[in-house]
Amino acid sequence: MRKLQRKMKLVCGVGVNDADYVVRPKGPDGKGRICAYYDVWRSMLTRAYCQKLQARQPTYIGVTVCEEWHSFMAFRAWMEAQDWEGKQLDKDIIVPGNKVYSPATCAFVSREINMLLNDRAASRGEWPIGVYWHGASNKFRAQIKEDGEKRHLGSFDIPEAAHLAWRKAKVRIVRHAARECDDPRVSTGLLRHSYRIEAGLAS
Repeated sequence: MRKLQRKMKLVCGVGVNDADYVVRPKGPDGKGRICAYYDVWRSMLTRAYCQKLQARQPTYIGVTVCEEWHSFMAFRAWMEAQDWEGKQLDKDIIVPGNKVYSPATCAFVSREINMLLNDRAASRGEWPIGVYWHGASNKFRAQIKEDGEKRHLGSFDIPEAAHLAWRKAKVRIVRHAARECDDPRVSTGLLRHSYRIEAGLAS
């Protein structure tokens, strides 16, 4: 068994596919179908260790995967115990700023919750998050996305005031999501994020 593992090609340089079944079986039509557990595991390793992806998405630079999860079957055992279908693997809602994928720090969350704390720093321009310059009124405007739609929060003379309006709205939205969440670890994590946003420590 050890000799066999040494000959295995590591996934992203660290991962061991130790499955006792074929993770890419072919269906009756001859097309390959990837195991859902393997797909999530491989994607996680790619985010942590693929330099090409990190060049496009630098927020993943410095991210690692705990040694336990270098084993696919160990990750699968954890994932099978989670409410994962239709959800996304998240590593930094429970622990703000976390850079390690591990059982203690990860959870499966809805796409809406996963996007809730994405500040889109690379695309938001020169003004603080939630703020843009409205030339026609000669004012700074604040807006936020809520329930999939952009919501206008007011016009202001300075960008800091507009950003404060955004922060207050963001705190309200994040705390509402925390109340509605049925996973206590995620709910507590969202509340931690809301306190940081309220204090101006995070977006």
